[in-house]
Formats: sequence, C-alpha cells, structure tokens
Amino acid sequence: MVSARLPDILSPDALTGTEQLIAGRRRRHLAASITLLVIGVALIYPLVDVIIASFRFQGTGTFTLRYWRAVFHQMPVWHQLGVSALVTGASVAGVLAVSVPAGYAYAKLSFRGARVIFGVTIACMMIPVESMIIPEYANLAKVGLVGSVLGTVLVFVGLGIPLSVFLMASYFKSLPDALVESGLVDGAGHLRIFLSIMLPLALPAIVTIGVLEFLAVWNDLLIALLFLPIQSQTIAVGLAALQGNHILNTYVLVAGSVLSALPPMLVYMLFQRYLVAGLTMGVNR
Repeated sequence: MVSARLPDILSPDALTGTEQLIAGRRRRHLAASITLLVIGVALIYPLVDVIIASFRFQGTGTFTLRYWRAVFHQMPVWHQLGVSALVTGASVAGVLAVSVPAGYAYAKLSFRGARVIFGVTIACMMIPVESMIIPEYANLAKVGLVGSVLGTVLVFVGLGIPLSVFLMASYFKSLPDALVESGLVDGAGHLRIFLSIMLPLALPAIVTIGVLEFLAVWNDLLIALLFLPIQSQTIAVGLAALQGNHILNTYVLVAGSVLSALPPMLVYMLFQRYLVAGLTMGVNR
C-alpha cells in the first residue's frame, strides 16, 4: 500500500501545488518585508536627517561642531541633564513602586470596595493635566514643596499612577489564577507569591510602564517649568528657554534637540525586547 501511494504523493500535480504554495508564501513574505522596510525608512529618515543637520554648517556639506559647542556654551547642559535624570528616575521608581503592587491587589485579591477604588483610579485618567495644575500647585505650596525636586517628582508620580495601575492590573488579570492558588496551597502568603512568582512574570509590563513613564517625564515641559526652581531646570525647559533668551539659531536648536533625544533613544534600544512583549501583553493569552 505504501508503494501504491507514492506515485500519488509524488505526482506532478501534487508537486506543482506544493511549489505554488511555497512560492505564494515567499511572495507574501517578500511583500511584507518590503512594506516594513519602506515604513522603517520613512520613520528613521527624519531622525537621521536631523542628526546630520546638527553637524552641517548652515545646511551645506561642510562638517562643523560649532552648533554643538554653542549648545554647551549657552546652556548648562550637564546640570540640566543631571536634573532630568534625577527627576525622571525618581518619578519612574515612584510610579512603579505604587502601580505594581496595586495592580496585583486589584487583579488577584478580593477586598471590600476594590471595584469602586479601581473605578476612581481609572476615572482619573480622563482628567486633563491642565485642569490639575492649579490645585497641585496650591497643595504643594501649603507644604513648601513648590520649587523643589521632591514636589515635582510627587506631581509626576501622581499623574502617572492611574494609567500604570490600569496596565498592571490588566496584565496580572491575564495571568492564571492557578498560580496564586497553588502558592496559597503550598503555604505561601500573598506577599511571597507576589515577590517570588508574579513579579518575575510581570517584567515585560513593568519595563513597558517604566519606558513610557520615562519618555513622558523626560520630554515634559509644563510641569518642570512650573514646579522646578529656575536654577535647576530640565533639558526640555532649557531648550525652550534657548529659543527665548538668545537669538534663535535653528541649527543650534537642532543640535540641542538631538542631545536631548539621545537618552530616550538609548533607553528604548536597551529595553526594546521587553517593551515589545509588554505592548502586546494579553494579546496571545
């Protein structure tokens, strides 16, 4: 019977159909690759063009570092980068310290008022930031935290918590309840389950929230301008001041923008693998 079937399997029609199937898959793969390549070039070209423009003299082909030297001459670059790193790092740490355990509690624990509290937290996402600036400023002024790094960090943490809690709760809900139940059966408490089981599994979501919060805080202008002291401003505020306090030179501003964009690009490249997994969290679950 095996020999009788071999001609059917190896018949010209069967081979032709298989070859057509493989050829069709190759054409679709090639089309998808070309499409992604075109999209990638379209997205990367402006960034590359801006970087090149920061090293060209008045838009010509002559290489120069004068615009980069002008940035360091007109701005306290290292101080502003340090302030940006301090505020951003503290804000990201504060948001994660609150949102990760809160997301686990909303997703896996049953306690009175959980739905109401979670609903209020989610509702805070719909409040415009601009409408909260004056109340936040008044509250911080009462405790003497206006014009301080601590007060600015508290504002960023408060603004970042609602979305972060929602994302963490969604991720923890996508994890099987059997993980928690098996831990309870083995005698572990919820703290031990959270630290030993859930926290490692939630690493993609944690990195995603951290990167998103990093980008939001690093590029923020309004809150840093209002709540930080004048002598300690972020690089984003420094670039905005560069346009107002000096004769505007587009190429100097371009060089400063490239300098400000380097840390976010570095963070994205370092955590790209986790970021992609976190952005698709729950899709295949």
